[in-house]
Amino acid sequence: MSQPSEIFKQHYQDYLNQIGRVTPAAVTDILGIQVEQDRYLVPFLDTVYRVSQKGITDPEGQRPSYGLCVILARYVLNCPPKVYTDPQWTAFRDFKQTSHFTNVNYFASDTEQAIVKHFSENLPLLSQACEKAYGHPDTTEVSYDLAVSFQALPRIGLRLLFNDKDEEFDAQCKVLFHRHSEFYLDPESLAMTGAALAATLKKLS
Repeated sequence: MSQPSEIFKQHYQDYLNQIGRVTPAAVTDILGIQVEQDRYLVPFLDTVYRVSQKGITDPEGQRPSYGLCVILARYVLNCPPKVYTDPQWTAFRDFKQTSHFTNVNYFASDTEQAIVKHFSENLPLLSQACEKAYGHPDTTEVSYDLAVSFQALPRIGLRLLFNDKDEEFDAQCKVLFHRHSEFYLDPESLAMTGAALAATLKKLS
């Protein structure tokens, strides 16, 4: 058990070292984030985290989960050279840069299927969890029992579409991204972002 922990610690420190070499002016305007002293203020699902070469912390000053640390660090480090804007919704598997089936399978199991497994036949509970996660009802989609959009990160939105189980069909869930999201995060981090949304909704339920 100590070996993976040590590897995570090394990766975490490597991310911090790389963040220390980033010029704030090169990322703040493009990502739409603020800087407080030497720390980037990065909102993730409406919780603001502080990211700097000294560490990554939540509002209570604690280090979040390793997976969330990876997402936040890569979001700063992967900042593109310009702002990309294509707000069309797209499935994770349709990203041009999503080339590895492992990411696609992980996203399906830990995001969409995780939501189905937890909230099937409990639509009101999912609706309440989405509201607690500051989701915004999306009235443009009428063919689903529930359609909600979230701001995962600045420039990166998520859209949850959910049909509950009925007499003919099992529950179904789709989680979509803004098409330009792949310019701001690598495929693995995007998959982890979807999984973080599922985990947040389960926790809030």
